Order: sequence, then C-alpha cells, then structure tokens
Amino acid sequence: MAMMSDAQQLEGVTVGVLIAENGTEEIEFTESKQAVSDAGATVRVLGTESGEARTVNNDLEWSDSYEVDAVVSEVSASDYDALIVPGGTVGADTLRLDSDVVELLREHDAAGKPLGVICHGPWTLVEADVVDGRTLTSYPSLQTDIENAGGEWVDEEVVTDDGLVTSRNPDDLPAFCDAIVETFAAESP
Repeated sequence: MAMMSDAQQLEGVTVGVLIAENGTEEIEFTESKQAVSDAGATVRVLGTESGEARTVNNDLEWSDSYEVDAVVSEVSASDYDALIVPGGTVGADTLRLDSDVVELLREHDAAGKPLGVICHGPWTLVEADVVDGRTLTSYPSLQTDIENAGGEWVDEEVVTDDGLVTSRNPDDLPAFCDAIVETFAAESP
C-alpha cells in the first residue's frame, strides 16, 4: 500500500477553525489553519459574528483581520469532522462566553470528533464541560481551571487524549500542528 502524501492526509475532511471577533492569537490561528489546509482539509473559519475578525500578537498588539466563513450560531457539529480552537487570552475568554460556541464544542465532543486546542483555548473546553477524566495541557495559568473541571493538567509540548490534542503556547505550534494533522487523519471519516 502506498503512503499518503502530507497533502492528502486530510483529503475529504472538513475542519472548522474558531476565531473570536477580536483577540484570537494570530499565529495560533494561522499556523494551525495552514497545517490542516496543507494536509488537504477543507477549512472553514467559524466566528461569533459575520464579517471579519481581528487577531492579536502576544495578546496585546493588534494584528490582521480574517474573513469569517460561517457564524457559529448557524452551524452544527455534523458540519465538521474536526475543530480547532486557537488561544489568545481575550479571544478564548470571548469564545467561552458565547453559548453557541460552547454548545458546538459540547456536541462535537459528544459525537466523538477530534479537537485541537492550544494555549488559552482549553477555557472553552472547561466551559463546555468536556475535560472531566481527560489529560491535557494549556497555558500554565489554566491549570487550576482544568483540574477543578476534573481534568488532569500536564506541562508537556503536546498531549493527545482520545481525539483531543492540546498544547501550551505558540512555541509548541510545530508539535501541535503535526499532532492535529495526525489525529484528525486517524479520527475523521
């Protein structure tokens, strides 16, 4: 059997990448989005509002804006084979306060579909009540939140637990991107 090229690993897989109206960490958004796109996935940017969403660098500096392909309130877990939640303190906090985002993550997880979540993104998982009994990592300041929600927090570059891929920060992006492509390919139809 021939090995699948990197550009074909996610052929036929639809991935939604969440973005807050303002405050998602740009490099976590762009690099994870590019990794799955380069692997052949169909990628859709999911926002809390239509139009464009503005990202940040290092949480404090405004960066570029990106077009939202679909509004979270208008999609369902059945529309996507995998989801990515980038970090950014303000972005992740905004996403976890959006009931449609929380419900999408809850439904997606209940369907056993893979998720890639980095940095402050696991706040959304805590809010969706999907970390109980799982091992994950995040930006260190989320350790108590994850443990209080029943998860086991570890300080590792990338952690994969039953279709959930997590990483700590932008420095972990190479390992995170490799792990989401591998996990999405293995866990998606």
